[in-house]
Amino acid sequence: MKARENNCVADDLLEGAEEIARFMFGSPAKRRRVYHLAAHSDLPVFRLGEIICARRSTLRTWIAEQEKTTRSKGSVRKSAPIAAKV
Repeated sequence: MKARENNCVADDLLEGAEEIARFMFGSPAKRRRVYHLAAHSDLPVFRLGEIICARRSTLRTWIAEQEKTTRSKGSVRKSAPIAAKV
């Protein structure tokens, strides 16, 4: 059998929010964060039918662009502290 070529689409494709979360955040449990980013930012995802998908190469480029944007603005925005429940 012929070995897969390095430029095979399947090698670059992430299928499902869990797989995207594992790639981006190291945990499939962060899948809701993927859905949130897809809905509220320009996270480069697309759908194949019902399945949310992304390319590893595109996500790496997008992440690098986010880093450049953050650096050019100065500092990372800090969120407000969470109040303790009484």
